[in-house]
Amino acid sequence: MSLPTAIKLHKASKTLELQYGNESYTLGAEFLRVHSPSAEVQGHGRPILQYGKQNVALEKVEPAGQYALKLTFSDGHDSGLYTWSYLEHLARNQDSLWQQYLAELQAAGKSRDPDVSVVKLML
Repeated sequence: MSLPTAIKLHKASKTLELQYGNESYTLGAEFLRVHSPSAEVQGHGRPILQYGKQNVALEKVEPAGQYALKLTFSDGHDSGLYTWSYLEHLARNQDSLWQQYLAELQAAGKSRDPDVSVVKLML
């Protein structure tokens, strides 16, 4: 596990930038929200698919002791503690995690857009 050498919240672009030495990762608010480590999202071992979070923003980033960050989102979600190891996992595996999430949304007939309902026809 590596500790980030810099953490920057970019409110305008709704992103969190993590620097690990010479490597920099930019994580979107929606990505962080749908991958929250909270029990509300992780479902006590049975993850609950998050949808309609396309417009969510990151409002606040706070340290949680010496081991994690507490992120506050515009939809009121603030219960997940993002440990350094979990943030590094998200940063280094962002592409595959995002593709997996999109596939799960499609399979469930859900949308990233909170204003769109997806109708799945069984033909």
